[in-house]
Amino acid sequence: MCLVYFVVYQKSSFHYPVCVHFRKIAIIGVGLLGGSIGLAVKSRRLAREVAGFVRRPASLKDCEKAGAVDYATTDLLAAVSNADLVILCTPLSQMRQRVAELLPALKRGAIVTDVGSVKAGVVRELESLIQKSGAHFVGSHPMAGAEKTGVGAARADLFVNAVCVVTPAKKSNLEAFRKVEAFWKSLGARTLQLAPEQHDALVSRSSHLPHIVAAALANLVLNPAQPEIQSALCATGFRDTTRIASGSPEMWRDIALANRKNLSRAVDAFISELQKFQRVLKKSDIKAVAKFLETAKARRDNWRPQMLNVEF
Repeated sequence: MCLVYFVVYQKSSFHYPVCVHFRKIAIIGVGLLGGSIGLAVKSRRLAREVAGFVRRPASLKDCEKAGAVDYATTDLLAAVSNADLVILCTPLSQMRQRVAELLPALKRGAIVTDVGSVKAGVVRELESLIQKSGAHFVGSHPMAGAEKTGVGAARADLFVNAVCVVTPAKKSNLEAFRKVEAFWKSLGARTLQLAPEQHDALVSRSSHLPHIVAAALANLVLNPAQPEIQSALCATGFRDTTRIASGSPEMWRDIALANRKNLSRAVDAFISELQKFQRVLKKSDIKAVAKFLETAKARRDNWRPQMLNVEF
């Protein structure tokens, strides 16, 4: 049973319900996101037991040092056994395999969610597998993270005031959906409900495209073929614009390929926007160049992340 009360954290005006606890939560992949979930769950006492699955024995000590879980193990079935909530925090390309491996230990009525940045494929691949075992799958995507990786970079407050998209599908169990939504709210997130396909189209522009742009800029400007002095002239603007290019190549490879149709369209649109600017620049069209920059400044200055009222 999950009791609900309200907590107000300092430095935030956001009120959110805290779910008192699950008996056991299993985190599959204890890196930045998985570790941050574990720290948040433990600090808010949301579970009697938090288990973490890691691939490498060397990671066990890192998890213990960070305090992100009650115990970490390389035994996937042991981590999942008797868990009420299982959270997949692995790269996208590993999720289906991990789910297939953990099914023998997944108890009936358990809830499985994930933190993947692409949702349509994940829902399509995992929902039926999990439902056949008598458990429930509801996809989710916390819009939080950093260029740093590993459990050593985890923070208990990573999700406070971050948007977390929950992506129920037609076959989603309503009670499981509500519990997943309440779980993210209990970590301080603001939840947003979107269909998996709509989520993927939107984040291809707002999340995936910026990473590719940052990577392309880093590849171009820091290319060894450039003069040696070039890197010395890369100051704050370059640093801030390319920060996310330092993110995990494995994770972003999976994201780009999993959302390749939407991302390809976003790249096309971005190239078109650059070409428009290039044309007016070649013409020395002072009004058009100024308009391009003024429009961007106005839109950026007026931008505020907004919560959409999308009902399940």
